[in-house]
Amino acid sequence: MEPLYDALAQPPTAYLILFAIAAGDAIFPAFPSESAAILAGVLAALEPEIALPAVLAAAAAGAFSGDSVSYALGRFGGRPAQRRFFDGPYGRRAVRWSCEQLHLRGGLILVVARFVPGGRTGATFTSGLTGFHYWKFALFTAIAACVWALYAVLLGYFGGRVFHERPLLAVGVAFALAVVVAVGVEGTRRAVRRGSPS
Repeated sequence: MEPLYDALAQPPTAYLILFAIAAGDAIFPAFPSESAAILAGVLAALEPEIALPAVLAAAAAGAFSGDSVSYALGRFGGRPAQRRFFDGPYGRRAVRWSCEQLHLRGGLILVVARFVPGGRTGATFTSGLTGFHYWKFALFTAIAACVWALYAVLLGYFGGRVFHERPLLAVGVAFALAVVVAVGVEGTRRAVRRGSPS
């Protein structure tokens, strides 16, 4: 975490790093995009040279770009890419869930999937794989990217403002709240899934 904190404390490269991590997370879910966005938000509250609007823009643009790449992999790479990146049981389950949800709820799932662990990659890839209309995909993905950037960056930013004397506490509180949100979204998704007619 400390190397990431140090990297994000150095503008203007900090914005490029945040963009790259947010984009890369769409292809490699192990990329710490939410952690990076929260940390960048904390830094925007603590360091005058880190501009909050630039942090928000970098996070949202990176998220949108990564989702578009994932869509293109699904659309033009198709089945070979599915076997390469989603061959494990978790990956297959994410793709299957995303396919079902896209069929049932269309673009709304692209917004919700942003907050489901592993759901973002499965939803964007499956959108391309199933030929989901790109302009509709782009609209909902842009909304999802902006909502996610506002949520994660501002979580860190307000944590940094409240705990400006103790930045590590600000990071810890912001991460704890992010975990609560993720667990809540996943719990709601499972409850809705159980309540839906099979």
